[in-house]
Amino acid sequence: MILSISGVVLLGIIAFLFFRKDGLKISHALVCALFGFYLAGTAIAPSIKAGGASIASILGGLKF
Repeated sequence: MILSISGVVLLGIIAFLFFRKDGLKISHALVCALFGFYLAGTAIAPSIKAGGASIASILGGLKF
């Protein structure tokens, strides 16, 4: 749960920065958000979630 909330916050910040700095249009952001909502309801959603968890575990295992 914490990982998904952190991911949402991180992606929201990135989208906000694209909007402010790189000229992301509101329409583009809305299309991306709608795509994400529709994608979450498909059969591929568990694979995407597992991939995200795998990447998070890899990043969590890195030692600096």
